[in-house]
Amino acid sequence: MSTPKRRRKPFLGIAARGLVKVYKGGIRAVDGIDLTVRPGEIYGFLGPNGAGKSTTVHMLTTLIPPTAGRAIVGGFDITKQPEKVRRVMGAALQEVALDPHLTGREHVHLQAALQGMPRAEREPRAKELLARVGLSEAAGRKTGAYSGGMKRRLDLALALVHRPRILFLDEPTTGLDVQSRTAMWEEVRRLAHDDGVTVMLTTQYLEEADVLADRVGIIHLGHIVAEDTPAALKAEIGRPRVQVVPAKRGDRGKIAKVLERFGTVGDGTQRGSLSVRLTDANGSLPDIVRALDRGKVTVADLEMHAPSLDDVFLAKTGTRLEGAEEDAPA
Repeated sequence: MSTPKRRRKPFLGIAARGLVKVYKGGIRAVDGIDLTVRPGEIYGFLGPNGAGKSTTVHMLTTLIPPTAGRAIVGGFDITKQPEKVRRVMGAALQEVALDPHLTGREHVHLQAALQGMPRAEREPRAKELLARVGLSEAAGRKTGAYSGGMKRRLDLALALVHRPRILFLDEPTTGLDVQSRTAMWEEVRRLAHDDGVTVMLTTQYLEEADVLADRVGIIHLGHIVAEDTPAALKAEIGRPRVQVVPAKRGDRGKIAKVLERFGTVGDGTQRGSLSVRLTDANGSLPDIVRALDRGKVTVADLEMHAPSLDDVFLAKTGTRLEGAEEDAPA
């Protein structure tokens, strides 16, 4: 008597293999992407405008068909079972589509009706969601009077009406002030870690990916060029970098000679400064301070910079990310 085969459990996260999107004119916006987002994980999809982030999300959310490849979202195939994919996922994309003549509460009721939610459940769900995104007091106001941050938060609430297992957030905090961005981060983190929602977050903000993401994928020219936890990606780059600002312009050459003992010397981020990347073999910050003292040169400033995702992005793509500069004040 043969033993019946066990049915494999469907993968309830996101899995893409060889995903390709070619537009008219032969433009390959996405060129063979492989990625996996585990259930309950926040996956940060990091890259500049035009790298293929939004195109990838649009394919995974069934808004546009892939040219080649396959993807499973919440256990369903995006090309063969698009209706089932849409039932298990929510999406807050870059363009917030709200009717300026409807209130926040009316938007949630409308979305609930479109999702087939019984009438008796709509108002309790609206109250719950509007409270979670901090819009209880503004629930009765028309969204035409909402700020950009309020619209983004309402858009997130609408994506959550039907309690999705998968959530796609396409640059949800672009243009928001620091307070609104932080509030959005707290809610996204709670959704994943407390409710077990799988989150795929595309962003240009390095700080956002570093703070929120369990794992990060860096996309460049339609390819994923690096993927791991933020800590592991930064560890690949090496040990911290030391930046030295001469007290006197004429001492720059002397300082460069001292720093050459500890590694390859280059220009720092501050005008006139010098920097050197430390490794296990070539010393530490105290060693550099002592060497500068022995060389009888004075410095105006000396700082140690730990590797950042900006360093990772530069190493993997050869360019810096536009959002990196906007991260600094935050």
